[in-house]
Amino acid sequence: MTGPDPRRRLPAVEALLAEPDVAALLAAGAHPRALVVRAVRETIDAARADGGTAPPQSWGGAVLARLQRLAAPSFGPVINAAGVVLHTNLGRAPLAPAAIAAMARAAAGYANVEYDLERGARGSRHAICRALLKELTGAEDALVVNNAAGALLLALSALARDGEAIVSRGELVEIGGAFRIPDIMARSGAKLVEVGTTNRTHRKDYEAALTPRTRVVMKVHRSNFQLTGFTAEVPAREIAAVARGAAGGGGGGHGGAASLFDLGSGLLLDLSPWGLSGEPTVGEALTSGVDAVVFSGDKLLGGPQAGILLGRTAAIDACRTDPLARAVRSDKFTLAALEATLALYRDPEAARREIPVLRMLTEDVADIRRRGEALQRGIGQDTDLVVGESEVGGGSFPGAKLKTWLVALTADKLTADSVAGRLRGGNPPIIARIADDRVVLDPRTIFPEQIELVARAVRAALDA
Repeated sequence: MTGPDPRRRLPAVEALLAEPDVAALLAAGAHPRALVVRAVRETIDAARADGGTAPPQSWGGAVLARLQRLAAPSFGPVINAAGVVLHTNLGRAPLAPAAIAAMARAAAGYANVEYDLERGARGSRHAICRALLKELTGAEDALVVNNAAGALLLALSALARDGEAIVSRGELVEIGGAFRIPDIMARSGAKLVEVGTTNRTHRKDYEAALTPRTRVVMKVHRSNFQLTGFTAEVPAREIAAVARGAAGGGGGGHGGAASLFDLGSGLLLDLSPWGLSGEPTVGEALTSGVDAVVFSGDKLLGGPQAGILLGRTAAIDACRTDPLARAVRSDKFTLAALEATLALYRDPEAARREIPVLRMLTEDVADIRRRGEALQRGIGQDTDLVVGESEVGGGSFPGAKLKTWLVALTADKLTADSVAGRLRGGNPPIIARIADDRVVLDPRTIFPEQIELVARAVRAALDA
């Protein structure tokens, strides 16, 4: 015969709340009662799931540990030691100090997000950043919304609703396992017309697809993958010419269909002197003659998440007045950070120095090595400094590799997965990567002021 089920001996919630070390958690309002009760219930449930086994560290200790986990924020800062500059899972572009300060000022009180100080009357948030974007890019008009997908959705809604939008099959960009472009088109009210093949599209393919219902001819920069081999794509200037020759009539303001260029990353500075080429700049996109250009604010531009629309007055005004514009508008924090980031571009060298993304992408590899050596010294034994590669990330400069120096860790009694897990579990979490069964840390994406903190965390992880 088996004995009584040990789960029957588990304490009741009220009994556990009365235990001195648990009751102390409620004394003088140290913790909200509802949270302590939840921690108690979950601790008991965990013991029940373990067959009725009491926690090894005592009930009070188990409740306190669970309470701390429940009270801890789920969202917070991490240290990026993985060497991916625009790490999508880690929030892409870290902001410049000027942008952080601008967000703090906007958060501290009220702000004139929709108030015209000169007239003393209601204004428009669409005016914020507009003049600065026009100044920096030479565009006739500009509009900022909440993200690039929202900007594309708005542009298609304003320029192609109830009509057709033509795009190359090779430019139907897939992100996160779902085709983004067709999905956005379906929601915009535009009918998608695919031309060409996955590898090759020619101007005649677009021209053959034109009908009286054509409203937009679109080009999408393949920013998150490369096609190699025998390929062909139509440059933006030819897309603009095809659109102007259409009979459908779009929102371009020139009698033909509108031309739209989804640029992706929003590169404002030429980075080819640092070995990064192949990514079209915003200026190049505008000089191609297309009616509207769409790109992100939080990738190569180095600002907050935002969608930016630039182009001809007629096209951008159609987007600004479309009913969907309200649904995708930016908040005051985005506008504050973006304006501060854009202002740095008035001095390109200041932008390269102050905007973290640009600084990381253009940093001299000798400086990275020196930072790696400092990290290696701080960790002490069981490390090697080895040559490696960083990535741009964020769907920018696909295929590009940046030479770097990596600090590789050795832990005889721990697997690489265990070490990486311990680093992720620290405060703040450190995100590393594993190469050749070793955890490696890339100083390119570790800020100089974080080196000592990372070294301490690594020592703790290896010694625990």
